[in-house]
Amino acid sequence: MLMWFIALIIAGLAYVLLRNLLPVKGLAYVDASILHNASELPEETRMLDVRDEVFYRECHVQGAINISIGRLPFVWSNELSPSEPILILSDSNIKSKRAARLLKSRGFRRIYAVRGHFCA
Repeated sequence: MLMWFIALIIAGLAYVLLRNLLPVKGLAYVDASILHNASELPEETRMLDVRDEVFYRECHVQGAINISIGRLPFVWSNELSPSEPILILSDSNIKSKRAARLLKSRGFRRIYAVRGHFCA
């Protein structure tokens, strides 16, 4: 019985690790420099910052809305629409992927994530 429990834990950990490493189908990455030239973004693009509020207050991109990754599953519909393109701003690639997977499951199809640091 203990061996089954250990095997189940190892399988769960392997799943979580693989899920964080594998790419998200439909997620496109853009360079952080695009934020300085907003004309390259589609006009209706919403910028979503999924960092915690503390980090958002320290430094954020003008016009971005802040919904932390933990709150995103519960409040996304208050601020976002699946018909809009979404640009995800995050402090880690794993959080960007989590946000993209969640939004994709809610019907979003045009999802982008910033690659690199956007706060100086």
